[in-house]
Amino acid sequence: MEVYSVFKDLAIIIVFAKFFGVLARKCKAPQVVGEIIAGLLIGPSVLGFVQQTDFLTEMAEIGVVLLMFSAGLETDLKELMKTGPVAFLIACAGVFVPLVGGTLLYMGFYGAAPWGSEKFFSAVFIGVIMTATSVSITVQSLKEMGKLKGKVGTTILSAAIIDDVIGIIVLTFVIGFKSPDNNPGKVVLNTALFFVLAIIVGFILYKLFKRLDDRYPHTRRIPIISLALCFAFAYIAETYFGIADITGAYVAGIVLCSMRDSSYIDEKMEISSYMIFGPVFFASIGLKTNIDNIDGTILLFSLGFVLVALLCKIIGCGLMAKLCRFRAPDCLKIGVGMMTRGEVALIVAQKGLSVGLLTPVYFTSVILLIIVSSISTPIILKILYAKDHHAD
Repeated sequence: MEVYSVFKDLAIIIVFAKFFGVLARKCKAPQVVGEIIAGLLIGPSVLGFVQQTDFLTEMAEIGVVLLMFSAGLETDLKELMKTGPVAFLIACAGVFVPLVGGTLLYMGFYGAAPWGSEKFFSAVFIGVIMTATSVSITVQSLKEMGKLKGKVGTTILSAAIIDDVIGIIVLTFVIGFKSPDNNPGKVVLNTALFFVLAIIVGFILYKLFKRLDDRYPHTRRIPIISLALCFAFAYIAETYFGIADITGAYVAGIVLCSMRDSSYIDEKMEISSYMIFGPVFFASIGLKTNIDNIDGTILLFSLGFVLVALLCKIIGCGLMAKLCRFRAPDCLKIGVGMMTRGEVALIVAQKGLSVGLLTPVYFTSVILLIIVSSISTPIILKILYAKDHHAD
């Protein structure tokens, strides 16, 4: 009977995740927040309806791979290349400043650590979590105000895309350096080899997929083969290059993002992700979040984590925008627009947990950051645009 208990777990997860997801949306918060809270409630820390199992862990891993594949598919490669150095510089500052800020915050609470030690990589990983940007909330807010296609809106959108790419590369390096079998030279070489291979093989595969798409447009065989490519890239990245599987999945999405049927592929992926794998992944974050060990230090750290994460994005992106000759009010808007966190921060945190760089108690900090940034960003943006009569 133990084998069949997984059906009970899935039924509970799906019902609770969807109910709390809808509730969160009604409260103007991201749906994922509701799904995480659902996992927390039904997990061992509160009601104890569902226990974390190997099967659920594996399903959550499939969920995170599908999410990153979709993120790659939704990347506008032409827009990414068109924006030029300005968005790239803003994105670099938006990664570097939070990376340093998060590392210093951790060391401030738990003491400095020498290079190569477990504590050092845990500190750096806190910074890596802070690098992620999720602009879905910002995009919706700018759309409502009719400012999405302006100079500021376009810059935020492009910088956020580049930000995620750089963030994934940083994640790859940190995980690689942490492994005792790797030295810095090997990590750099493996990462470089993977991306070179991805560019060469990706270009060939893109041509093959494009041909297939031209011959059999809008048919289900395209998403099915695309899904196989996603899993293949995830496996190759993790097994042969020591790179996170989510990096491979993201690259697979980017390979196909310029295809005519990329939105059709994404639409089909969304069905599996929305129906089962997504809820299981986000609920599993709640299941793994350990609130039993939360004490005054963790609560204080969580508040510091949220404050540093928000300020570092505003300072990093805002100052770089100023250096790129944006008006002061626009610099502030860009900084605020870049401070939202969402799925990518959770994905990075989940990866840190699986490789031993993060303990479950710190998921509380990440969830709090997502909630605070998602609620505060639209409000602050509206205030900034209302005060600036020269806004575009």
